[in-house]
Amino acid sequence: MSLLQHTGPSTLYTELAELPLPVSADFVSSDVARVTYSVRDHERNITRSLTKTFPGGITSDNQTTSHDSSEVKAFATSPSKSRQAILREVANGISTKRFVEIWAGAQIEASLDVTKYHDAFHTDDFTSSLSFSPSETSLLYTAEANINSDDNPSDDPYPKFRFTPHFGEPSRARKRSTIFLFRWTRSTAFTRAAKQDMLLVALSLAQPTRVPVLFGQASFATEDVIYASGHEHTKDGRLLGVQWCFNRPMGIWEIKLPESAIVQGTPFGAKISCDALKLTPSERSCRSPRVLYNDNQTPTKLFWFSNPVGGPHASCVSLESRDLPTGTNTVLVDTVMEPTPENDFPGLYPNYNMSSNPFLRRGDRTYIVLHSLWRSRATILFIDTESGTISDETKMRDGEPLYSWSLLATDNKTRFICSRSTPNIPSEVLLGYFDRHDNLNWKVLDKPTMSFATENALRDLTASIIPIGARPPTETLVIQSNKASTRPGPKPICITMPHGGPHASSTTSFYPAIAALALEGYTLSLPNYTGSMGFGEKYIQKLLGHCGTMDVQDVVESVNELVVQGGSHGGFLSAHLIGQYPTLFNAAVMRNPVTSAGELAASDIPDWAYAEFGLQFMPDSLMTPATFQKLFEASPIAHVDNVRAPVLLLIGEDDLRAVPAQGLRFYHALKGRERRVEMLWFKGETHPLDGVEAARVSWEAGRDWFKKLGQNPAD
Repeated sequence: MSLLQHTGPSTLYTELAELPLPVSADFVSSDVARVTYSVRDHERNITRSLTKTFPGGITSDNQTTSHDSSEVKAFATSPSKSRQAILREVANGISTKRFVEIWAGAQIEASLDVTKYHDAFHTDDFTSSLSFSPSETSLLYTAEANINSDDNPSDDPYPKFRFTPHFGEPSRARKRSTIFLFRWTRSTAFTRAAKQDMLLVALSLAQPTRVPVLFGQASFATEDVIYASGHEHTKDGRLLGVQWCFNRPMGIWEIKLPESAIVQGTPFGAKISCDALKLTPSERSCRSPRVLYNDNQTPTKLFWFSNPVGGPHASCVSLESRDLPTGTNTVLVDTVMEPTPENDFPGLYPNYNMSSNPFLRRGDRTYIVLHSLWRSRATILFIDTESGTISDETKMRDGEPLYSWSLLATDNKTRFICSRSTPNIPSEVLLGYFDRHDNLNWKVLDKPTMSFATENALRDLTASIIPIGARPPTETLVIQSNKASTRPGPKPICITMPHGGPHASSTTSFYPAIAALALEGYTLSLPNYTGSMGFGEKYIQKLLGHCGTMDVQDVVESVNELVVQGGSHGGFLSAHLIGQYPTLFNAAVMRNPVTSAGELAASDIPDWAYAEFGLQFMPDSLMTPATFQKLFEASPIAHVDNVRAPVLLLIGEDDLRAVPAQGLRFYHALKGRERRVEMLWFKGETHPLDGVEAARVSWEAGRDWFKKLGQNPAD
């Protein structure tokens, strides 16, 4: 009989997981904000989008809700707020048709069927573009180039099968990121532009590059100057995975469009050659270019994020700028090695990108606004665009909830939209604005709607941040039920949940799966061990060469007792913990774990094992016996003989990061040693296991595993 027995669905988990999550926002006019939410639908097993519009800004409490069409893949508002660009994909039987649309109010100004000119639109964080020109008569977007876009049809089968590297997680389909320029002439009769009044071309470089470069994140600075990020192939023909990785070979480029007369008449979808200049050095990984304009709408400065190429996959971010009139590059906010008593700022740890419009005006100063990790919280920072001076605008104050904040959008003037949450308060949406004295004020625009029972249950949860004494500044976030922790009898089982990465962080944000486990009566400990982000670059570098020892020891120091659960590097740590400390944990659950670091050749980030275990990764690196021995000894598989706790493995079949063979290897090793082990295999799921059904089943499986086995000491 299987150890894993389903005890039924959880209405609490379902309700919490289906709460709308704010993911983006924009200002569609000077006084109207629009927020887009992601919503999990368990009945249909899909993730939907809905949009709430908030008219009136600070003077109105009205809102309207619309359910977005799944056809809309991306949309953007023009600088004047008078136009909308929409990238649309329409299912047509077994095929898909793609359209680029420009709307002026309720009227469509231009629309083009682009299906035969390229493949899918790119809407991810790494390559997507959607930018109006200053005149609002041209649009840049990114899409997957056709395999043979320039060639005449032929009987040659080789292009279809020739190897082309992909961008890695979460899909093998992104290989040929290409910037497209869509241009239209407005009709004087206010009718839709005719096809002869439209142009669609793919941008390519006039000059050859040392290695292939794929472009994305493009935005107009002027009618003929574009800034974009360029992803470079490695010397050995790879595109190293970019998801959660800040250290890839890529740079900021200035691309100049040819004169309109030269472009005019180019066949739809054809390539045009552009002069281009890389603005950043090869040893820096640079992304997210953003242009600042003065009051005359002249571009004056360019800003971007920067990290070292190679080394840890995520690290302290530098904010750099270029003075466009002089062409001088400057580091505005540098790497912070370690906070000091006089200045506890740990450095920048933002998302992969800045907001599409990150600028705010406060008095006579202009600021970049972003959210950044600061120890175990995410907070809103204002960065002066001239001096680089940083102010923490949502600093933690005594007696306040442990809010973590996320910036969603600014209006490029004096207003911005954020979301905030805590481990027991789901996401709220707020409008930040300056009064006539330039003081920052907040207005809550939206709060989630929950049943009375769920709202009351969440009030019973408490969260606290506790130092891990052995190795400052590490700390753990503890979430527990007041009722469960104070009732007579045995104290609640503690689930230790180390995060992945290892260079990531557990924050005080609301996570439905974690809150639902706490509401089941478990105490949860989420340790930010050495190597976590938000504490200073020194502590990221400190872990390199010590994975599997230093991080494991930190987690052990944070442990109360009994069970452990983690994914990715958190799964790596969980497997290490039950092998190195076989009597400490009663049960373990692991999602897509790394179990044998020497067997990651098929991963989209093969350099990870080298960097994290203190080895150098080069284009000609080979897995020698000596290298494999070092990685084997630092891996959980080296301790598999000691494992006594029952293990549940949750594996995504299409994981390109910690490839399924890692979990499969551990499963068979435990089975062969007659240990208690079960494995759930999720077809079509990638590294996060975040599909609607996969996330629900994974949560229920962890709950049932701990419910049955968490109370019993390992044999």
